Amino acid sequence: MQNHKSQLLADFIEYPPEEMLTRANEFLQTSQRRHSIRSFSNRPVPKEIIETCIKAAGTAPSGANHQPWHFVAINSSDVKKKIREAAEKLERSFYEGRAGEEWLDALKPLGTDANKPYLEHAPWLIAVFSQKKGGVNTDDKNTNYYVHESVGLATGFLIQALHRAGLATLTHTPKPMSFLTDICGRDKDNERPYMLLITGYPDEHATVPLHALDKKSIDEIASFI
Repeated sequence: MQNHKSQLLADFIEYPPEEMLTRANEFLQTSQRRHSIRSFSNRPVPKEIIETCIKAAGTAPSGANHQPWHFVAINSSDVKKKIREAAEKLERSFYEGRAGEEWLDALKPLGTDANKPYLEHAPWLIAVFSQKKGGVNTDDKNTNYYVHESVGLATGFLIQALHRAGLATLTHTPKPMSFLTDICGRDKDNERPYMLLITGYPDEHATVPLHALDKKSIDEIASFI
């Protein structure tokens, strides 16, 4: 490696192989209880919980450690209403033919449609933005690298953090998502909406589509050579 400033890795914890397997299985079981839902309770969730989960997302690896993401956590009823109105307008055109038959057929087992009441009902929406330029310091204007991959990793961290905290989530990606830039007051020249994450407690009548429980086996998703 080239010379660079560094410090010794001091916070890594090594476990005996038996404990490693136990911990891996516990995480697997925790992950298997994570479901995307579309019926949320309006029970409030403290800001501190959302803030801590976003901090966890901020520890994700990124290209050159530029951390090319910004999270807008939305609790305001007025802002959530604006987002729902804009999203449903797009979704209506999507379901009325813009998506194409193949895509619509793929969505039928999930029971989705253009109505998105959870965008107002859930206590928190988290709009995730990617950044074209930035750096380790907030005011940096360097080119960011592997932006899509980096923001995807951070979003995955965020979903798992919210799940471990005891909250349910739903990913929402209306196309185009430029309305989020305007509503959230972000820099349209540098930032691009990546995903909208809905989070909160499940409604007491929340369901999970059977189709979503059908996960591929280890043999179908991995090879060991």
